[in-house]
Amino acid sequence: MLRPIAVTLGEPAGVGPDLAIALWRRRFALDLPPFYVLADPEFLAHRAKLTGPPIPVQATEPAEAVAVFTSALPVVDIKMTVTAKPGHPDAASAPAAIASIRLGVHHVLAGKASAIVTNPVAKNVLYRSGFTEPGHTEYLAKLAAEATGQPRQPVMMLWSPELAVVPVTIHLPLAQVPGALDTDLIVATGRITAHDLATRFCIANPRIAVAGLNPHAGEDGAMGAEDLAIVRPAVDTLKRLGIAARGPLPADTMFHPAARATYDAALCMYHDQALIPIKTLAFDHAVNVTLGLPFVRTSPDHGTAFDIAGTDRADPSSLIAALRLAARLAAREFAAAT
Repeated sequence: MLRPIAVTLGEPAGVGPDLAIALWRRRFALDLPPFYVLADPEFLAHRAKLTGPPIPVQATEPAEAVAVFTSALPVVDIKMTVTAKPGHPDAASAPAAIASIRLGVHHVLAGKASAIVTNPVAKNVLYRSGFTEPGHTEYLAKLAAEATGQPRQPVMMLWSPELAVVPVTIHLPLAQVPGALDTDLIVATGRITAHDLATRFCIANPRIAVAGLNPHAGEDGAMGAEDLAIVRPAVDTLKRLGIAARGPLPADTMFHPAARATYDAALCMYHDQALIPIKTLAFDHAVNVTLGLPFVRTSPDHGTAFDIAGTDRADPSSLIAALRLAARLAAREFAAAT
């Protein structure tokens, strides 16, 4: 049985709703996998009128979404009125975004959806509502742990055909990164990365290139002790575990074409070390993939773009890539399970 992909609402005042509508309008031309949106149906119908001709929006359940998809945009009702206008989050924004995520996780864990694709949220809007998780990724891991009774360490990977990168530390001020790094964290991140590359991406023996923290990977201790004391022992441990890891490598020579051909993913020590190269190479089609979860989750690699919400000017390329990758990974996972 073909199961649809659950697409979350994201920040309702951002471009997420616009992109979901735009993709449904082009569903046949793009040959997209069937999906449904977790939202307020009336809100999406109204938003469609702002971004182009009205479209049929049908409230449905996941089991009927595939059949509905050809003739109407399937929407699973989050039972919450959404009132935000484009570019202007309101009091309903955060509760609606959170409800959409929670319901999507429930659906994918229950087997009602094959994967979950999350539209971008505005963290500052969530924080003002009392949201305590650092971001999407950590919240998804919390929901998965609550549902399964097993703690989860989520790992963020940015993937594109040109490059895949994994930041070991994510949303931290740069000054806090050295104190947050330790050998165990790097090893755990590397193990999860290698496992999911093998099981979901079907790479038989994933090759992991590990970046150094400091310039020139510390220049043998001359430019900081962290690469000798923290990163190198982590690489040695990964090797002992049978993972094809190497490093620490100077980050400034890791991302040219010849270097990229020697590994399947780059393990980077901090956010910008990972995201600058992939956003340079694949700005419009990189996909955020969460590793370490008991389900497939992808997301477009961009923000809410409040300034162009409601204008139909948002580029759908990253959401298209996120949907296609989610469908591919879910199909492989389903095949392996059967």
